Amino acid sequence: MLHVNKPLKKDKIVSPNLAVFEADEAMPVNALNEKSVPAEVAYRLIKDELIDEGNARQNLATFCQTYMEPEATKLMGETLAVNAIDKSEYPQMTEVENRCVNIIASLWHGKEGEAMGTSTVGSSEACMLGGMAMKFRWRDLAEKAGIDTKAKQPNLVISSGYQVCWEKFCVYWDIEMRLVPLDEQHMSMNMDKVMDYVDDYTIGVVGILGITYTGKFDDIKKLDSLIEKHNKTAKVPIGIHVDGASGGMFAPFVDPKLEWDFQLKNVHSINTSGHKYGLVYPGIGWVLWKNKEYLPERLIFYVNYLGGEQPTMAINFSRSGSQIIGQYYIFLRYGMEGLKLVQGHTRDVGQHIIKAIEDFGIFEIYNDGKNLPILCYRLKDQGKHKWTLYELADRLAMKGWQVPAYTLPANLTDVVIQRYVVRADLSYNMADALIEDMKMAIEYLDKNTTVDAPGKKKKGAQGFTH
Repeated sequence: MLHVNKPLKKDKIVSPNLAVFEADEAMPVNALNEKSVPAEVAYRLIKDELIDEGNARQNLATFCQTYMEPEATKLMGETLAVNAIDKSEYPQMTEVENRCVNIIASLWHGKEGEAMGTSTVGSSEACMLGGMAMKFRWRDLAEKAGIDTKAKQPNLVISSGYQVCWEKFCVYWDIEMRLVPLDEQHMSMNMDKVMDYVDDYTIGVVGILGITYTGKFDDIKKLDSLIEKHNKTAKVPIGIHVDGASGGMFAPFVDPKLEWDFQLKNVHSINTSGHKYGLVYPGIGWVLWKNKEYLPERLIFYVNYLGGEQPTMAINFSRSGSQIIGQYYIFLRYGMEGLKLVQGHTRDVGQHIIKAIEDFGIFEIYNDGKNLPILCYRLKDQGKHKWTLYELADRLAMKGWQVPAYTLPANLTDVVIQRYVVRADLSYNMADALIEDMKMAIEYLDKNTTVDAPGKKKKGAQGFTH
């Protein structure tokens, strides 16, 4: 038999440095490449793009969870394709979401069968929903009281330590933002001043259970008593929305006697981030209302084009249910006993770190992490030091640690602090490594930093997330 020699096909070689000879050129970054590439090549190209990214476990700027067990990530991966909004097609996902709402309601002393809520992409969406409910309810009550709701812009009262999502809410929904300023004596909401900002056009007051800047808690119980007194004579009674983005999933396990939630009469709604101390990867949040009285029916919408009439109250529509599954895994996996141990361990590691920081003798502690494991400090006698906290942050970054330095909000903008967010995946060994790296960084700065010219301002990165 005659064999015809066919021309040999040019070898396709993918070298260790990913030289892709199929294209004979670098892959475009701002346009589609002309030809497809093998899956393993696409994987390696993108993985190499991320080679300089920081180590999430060492990111002490973010509140967001940076570790989950392999079984949790497997479950989440297996449910990525499940559309959480499609309740007729995925009824068990809806059941799991409802279970999570009920579990959270019980943690927050909600009455069984009364609390209403939903999952969200994060606390930013949850805050938007809580804020809208306050606005709609205020408008209904104000109109019944004979108040011209269009004569004046409605307002929201919150401390100046707010997270930026509240500023977004006020801009998006045309609300005046009334800020109760922080000061050296009041590093959380000033309860002696807060009611001075309230009038007939106030839609509600936001209490923060874990201020982004410092981790401190507003005194929600005191705020409740002030609002109770106000409502006895007010034309329009108001309530409290608790921004528990950080503390809402932490306080119930480490300080169960703290009164801040639905057991207080005037706490009408609460949000939290499941992707913070709820121990789930980003992004999952939750917002709950004490009962249907505080969730105007107009904020619940019904659609029938996914099969059967389905209610929805979230701002976002289609999204994966994987994070909901992740939250349910955490609840099922750890239970009450386990979550007390995990959150207690997190607080203990924070106490271990803050003790070492105090022992350096050069820092003034702003928050010691006893209520929420957020550690904040400033330099004592700044003028006596040749270096700033920004430079300390830079030195720590050389070891991989992301530790933000930043100024406090209005009235305290001359105060530069540094903040560590201690999460569940920060072990004692990692904490000791951080302390040692901090010690070496301080020694280096003391020996090698020259005094800056007067007035020169250092720059540093901020790491606020919600």
